[in-house]
Amino acid sequence: MVLRESDSELAADDPAPDFELPGVDGETYTLESFADDEALLLVFTCNHCPYAQAKFDLLNDLADEYDDVSVVGINPNDAEEYPDDSFELMCEFVTDGRIDYDAYLRDESQAVAREYGAVCTPDPFLFANEAEASGEADFRLVYQGRLDDAPNPDDEPSRFYVSEAIDAVLDGEDVNLDWRPSQGCSIKWREE
Repeated sequence: MVLRESDSELAADDPAPDFELPGVDGETYTLESFADDEALLLVFTCNHCPYAQAKFDLLNDLADEYDDVSVVGINPNDAEEYPDDSFELMCEFVTDGRIDYDAYLRDESQAVAREYGAVCTPDPFLFANEAEASGEADFRLVYQGRLDDAPNPDDEPSRFYVSEAIDAVLDGEDVNLDWRPSQGCSIKWREE
């Protein structure tokens, strides 16, 4: 396990890079799949990392609590070297209820993780939908950093940064949080 801190090149108000990824539910997802939402929380995550596992319940709760926000997990890890992160086991995690996000997607090529600048699991990105009357999604980055104040798997959180950020978006306010880097296991990149 290599501990890493998030270090994305995306900055506040940058548009969300588009993607087209398969979900464990058999559907294919793009940014437009979430066009009706006020916000989109994309979390680069996986099955096997203890840092990611420690945030499963929080992400499940967020997906359940917020009707106008989609919580989407994206697993970019090399499943050949890390079979616990295979698409089949992703499906199993959803079926048995360990993961209950709005969508759990597979980034087999790792191109989406690279485009977002994700480096660890979990690595969260919160986007506000700035779409006007056109109806097309216009997701802009409003927060990238820790989900809460418990960066280590055994820590108990007392403050939930991501909830504060989501509440600000839904209230039409600016997100006024320091972007503390998330930390977790490094993304398991395929050797090129």
